[in-house]
Amino acid sequence: DFLIYSGKIENHPCRGLFIRNQRDTSVIGSDLFTASELEVLLEREERYSMLALRNRVVVSLLIYQGLHSREICNLDLDHVDMDKGVIFVRSTSKVNQRHLEIESKQYRLFAQYLETNRKKLNLYDSKAFLLGKLGARIKTEDIHYLISTFKNVFPNRKLAPATIRQSVIANWLNKSKIPLEQVQLLSGQKWTSTTARYKLLDMEEQRKLMNLYYPLNDME
Repeated sequence: DFLIYSGKIENHPCRGLFIRNQRDTSVIGSDLFTASELEVLLEREERYSMLALRNRVVVSLLIYQGLHSREICNLDLDHVDMDKGVIFVRSTSKVNQRHLEIESKQYRLFAQYLETNRKKLNLYDSKAFLLGKLGARIKTEDIHYLISTFKNVFPNRKLAPATIRQSVIANWLNKSKIPLEQVQLLSGQKWTSTTARYKLLDMEEQRKLMNLYYPLNDME
């Protein structure tokens, strides 16, 4: 504005520039779920037997592979290779493509779903791995609705596909002690700094350091 006022320049280079407020991207450990807590979601009895196995497959992809809802919806039959034991996840504007291992608990679940539920749901010879009750590829809102029905399991906590994914990534880093670079590959995140946000403070280690450098006896 001063350069325009003083006649140094004629065109304002940033008059149309809009700076968005930065969204809070911090990860709060108390909001996350342990691996055993997430597995509880697989134990619920389903109201509709037609979709029971499919729903368990969806939940398993959330809690074991940490997939985004959109990534789950985009899975095709040929992306799930039972013989090689891998799931191919396509890249998006937000995440990189990757191959993820099928967990041992998923083999029987996937096989049952493909042999029973999916055959009944596949009304239009679809190539999609996961189908809705009308035979079409499932949508992200279907997954969000499914997870919303589990709110009674953790009534005072925020359970959503996003917090499940955050929990899985945090558990890989902090519980399973998988190296940061490998977790970045597993999650498909484009930047190491994004993955590093899930590295949580070890409270026991922090307590030991506090007692070492600031012992209570010295404060009396």
